[in-house]
Amino acid sequence: MPPLKDNPALQAPKRNQPLFTPGTAANQALVVFVLGGPGAGKGTQCANIVRDYGFQHLSAGDLLRAEQDREGSEFGDMIKSYIKEGQIVPMEVTVQLLENAMTGAIEKDGSRKFLVDGFPRKMDQAVAFEEKVVKSRFTLFFDLAEEDMRKRLLKRGETSGRSDDNEESITKRFRTFVETSMPVVEWFEKDGRVVKVDARKSPEEVYEGVKAAFEKEGIEMKGK
Repeated sequence: MPPLKDNPALQAPKRNQPLFTPGTAANQALVVFVLGGPGAGKGTQCANIVRDYGFQHLSAGDLLRAEQDREGSEFGDMIKSYIKEGQIVPMEVTVQLLENAMTGAIEKDGSRKFLVDGFPRKMDQAVAFEEKVVKSRFTLFFDLAEEDMRKRLLKRGETSGRSDDNEESITKRFRTFVETSMPVVEWFEKDGRVVKVDARKSPEEVYEGVKAAFEKEGIEMKGK
């Protein structure tokens, strides 16, 4: 793998300011980050938000998986190499893929509201995205204790067939989240840009908390 600084695929245009300003007007973009430990129910709630609020749902993991298999991709071989070596894909790649997805959606149908799921997982990702692309509106954090998460994932594992829904993997995943992602949540919280939702409740009750958070932030449902 060539060093990042020598890789032409990562030589994005230098900017003195983010590509977008926060908002939904021309030359703007509204981004809400979605974070939470494994088993917190992010996927279910993201689907609700997309349905009711008209957001585009962007998953960093899905974008990386799709890009590594896309014919002619400038990042595909690099992503495969890092994953094969068990290394984290460089944040420059993930940020660039998110930017590409956003600009593509805007060009296609004018969408300017984006729900970015499972990102940023590390501080450098958070800083790079906000410096290069746009400052996020807030982070929607689904708060779930380790024991609740463990019970939920073990129950899911009875039918999901997922290899990581087991005791050992669950413990490792939660530790990784606490060590790498929680500092991101705490950083945004100090800036007054975190909305915590109690994820212990039923999906319907959790979504009521989500709707209250969006109303407080002045984000209206579609058709209103």
